[in-house]
Formats: sequence, C-alpha cells, structure tokens
Amino acid sequence: MSDKHAITTEARALFQLSLPLAGAQLAQMGTSVADAVMAGHYGSQDLAGVALAGAMMWPITLIVIGILQAVTPSVAQYHGARAYRDIGEVIRQGLYVAITGGIVAALLLSAVQPIFQWMQIDPGASDIAVSYLKATAWGIPALMAFYCLRFLADGMSYTRPAMIIIATALILKIPLNYILIFGGFGIDAMGGSGCGVAQAIIMWFQFTMILLVVTRPRFNITAWWHQFSLPDAQRIGELLRVGVPIAGTLFAEVGMFSAVTLLLGRLGAETVASHNIAFNINGVAFMIPMALGMAATIRVGFRLGESDPRGARQSALLTVAGTVLVSALSALAIFVFREEIVGLYTSDEAVAALGASLLMFVAFFLIMDAVQATALGALRGYKDTRVPMVMAIAVYWGAGLPVGWILGYGIGVPAQGAFGFWIGLTIAVTGAATLLCLRLWRVSARETI
Repeated sequence: MSDKHAITTEARALFQLSLPLAGAQLAQMGTSVADAVMAGHYGSQDLAGVALAGAMMWPITLIVIGILQAVTPSVAQYHGARAYRDIGEVIRQGLYVAITGGIVAALLLSAVQPIFQWMQIDPGASDIAVSYLKATAWGIPALMAFYCLRFLADGMSYTRPAMIIIATALILKIPLNYILIFGGFGIDAMGGSGCGVAQAIIMWFQFTMILLVVTRPRFNITAWWHQFSLPDAQRIGELLRVGVPIAGTLFAEVGMFSAVTLLLGRLGAETVASHNIAFNINGVAFMIPMALGMAATIRVGFRLGESDPRGARQSALLTVAGTVLVSALSALAIFVFREEIVGLYTSDEAVAALGASLLMFVAFFLIMDAVQATALGALRGYKDTRVPMVMAIAVYWGAGLPVGWILGYGIGVPAQGAFGFWIGLTIAVTGAATLLCLRLWRVSARETI
C-alpha cells in the first residue's frame, strides 16, 4: 500500500470515528449551554450559580470519568488483538470502579456549601449552586456507569450510539429545563436550581439507553454481561495505573478553569457570568478537536493491538495535523462573530460587552487547547499517561494559574480582572501543547524501533 493511500485510508477511518464522537461531545456540551442560556435569561445571579455549580461538579466527576477513560485504550488494544473475552473482563471491573466512584462523587457534591462560604462567594449565587449540586448528585452514579459502557462501545469503534443517546438527552433536557426553571404544569419555578433536577433525570436516561445498546448481539462476543466476576485487584490495578494519571491530567486542567471561575467570584456576578459565556463558547468549539483526540486513542490502541506501531504513529501525527486546521477555522469564526454569539447567551449589556471582549482571547486559546488535547488523546492510545500528567500539572498550576492570579487581582501590576486570568489560561495551554507534542513525537518514534 502506498504512503498516500495509507494516509487517505487512515484519515477516512479517523473521520468515521470522530464524526459521531464530535456529535456526542457537542450534544454533551449542549446540556451545559442549555443550562447557561436558560438560567441566564431567568437572571444573571442564576447564571452565576449554575457556573459555580459546574466549577465544583466537573472537577470531581471528571476524576472518576478520567479513571474510566482507561477503558477505551484497553478495549481498543484487545479489539485489535481479537482478545474479546478480555474486553468483557475489563468492562466488569470497570463497572465496579464506576459505581464506587460515582457514589463517592455524589456524596462530595452534596456537601460543598462550607467551601462556598469559606471562599466568600456571593450568597445568592452560592445558594443556587448548592441546590443544583444536591439535585444532580442523585444522577452521578448512573452517569459513571454510562461512561464505562460508552467506552466499551467507543473502544470497539462503535461510536454512533453515544452520539444518538446524548443528542436525544439534550432534546429532552431543554423542555425539562424550561418547566423546572420557569415553572409550568403545576411545578413552581425553581430558577437555576431546576437545571440540576433536569440533569439528574437525564443522567439516568443516558445510562438506561446505553445499557440497551451494549446488550445487543454485536457485543455478545465480549460476554461482558453473560458472566459474573468478583473484583479483580490485578485488573482494577491496571485500569487505575492508566486511568489515575488521566484523571490527574483532567483535574489539573479542569481544576484550573474551576479555580479561575471561583476566584472571579470575588469580582461579582457579572464577571463570573461573562467568563462562563466565554468558557462555554470555547467548550463548544473544543468538542471537535476533543473528538479527534478520542478517535486517536481508539486508532492508536487498535493499531498497537494489531502489532502495527508504524500505523499507530501515522494515526497519531495525522490527527494532530488535522486538528490544527479544524481549530483554526473555528477560532476565526469565533473572532469574527463574537458579538452575535454572545448575544445568544444573555440580554444583559454589561455581561455581553465583557463576554465579547473575552472571546478575543478564546480565538487563540482554542487552537492551543485543541493541539494539546489531540496529542494527549494519541498518547493515551499508547497508555502513556504518567508523564503527560506531570506536564499538565506543571504548566497549569505552576504557570497558568499563578500568572492569572497576579494579572487578574493586580498583585504588583495593574489589575486586569477577567482579562488577566485569561492571559494566564492561554499561557498554560500553549505550554501544554508544546510539551505534549514533543512527548508524542518521542513516544511514537520509540514504539516503531
């Protein structure tokens, strides 16, 4: 097979995997956007409360989701090696991790009020955030089980079901949000807190739907639900060996974003709301590069399972190159239409003006964030997760957050508020993109020797 034909074939495989993954990620992000838009139209304080709830919820839940992401490369490698019964055992052990982690996360989210009080967050926004989190906690165990089973399907290159399920969940969530936020059908208006109730309902819906998918005949070959296994320390240990660093990397990045949101809480509800809008818009555009990174994990893992390290390297590098093009086009659109985009989120003129200004940072930030995410996804296909975690912690917490703190609060320099924090965020992802690309080049080259 010629190099040109091999590249075309691999690009087609990546596209076929990443398109449903992108749809799933965009739909998942759509639930957060729906919360932000609908809560924002109810009131700026409700929007701030939902933002604060997300800042607390996602770092905690992403620790468990990060650990469970070890399922994808494990399944992909076993799939490439045609070791189907090993796939079944990975899933059974993964469900033990998912349910246990989900319960712990739910308990933590139900007890966050003292943290908001200690940080002197605006009381009105804090109360909304606490109510949101207490409601959402009831759905967290189901969400974790959903992810474990979703990663089974993804790892076997069957990515379409997750897209359909999450898109359907989004369609259901919008009317649920409306009824619970604004009131209707005999239900009193709950404001931003209603988003949390709707979220819990949707989490259980997603779990039920993915369970129906992965018990279909095409998954019989794995026998994951035909047998019962007690917890296996060796199998769980392998998942944790790969997954804990993934969780650490996610926590380092998302924790930095959450820390910025919480630190901006001292600057008022309008600043938090503007930051949340910018963060949401970046998140929507980021879902496509993230999907490419997830596709790289699957393809690299599958190729390694087939004992084809050169093919794995080709998949990895091709994905990084593709994400640069995709993210650059998205960044250009955000920059050109920033005022119109912000107008979809809020009718508050002060919030809209600051949000549009922040999108100028988002345009460059997005490209660097996309590159680091894709390189990271490819490295996970190699099950190389420890060094990337160290890199992430170093640049996010050792450089990005301190710079943002200094510039945002004006420690020794004129205070720049939200702009200062976004400068710090941009420095962080630029450093991460550089280090992770260098790491990917080295690891993929080493595997081909």
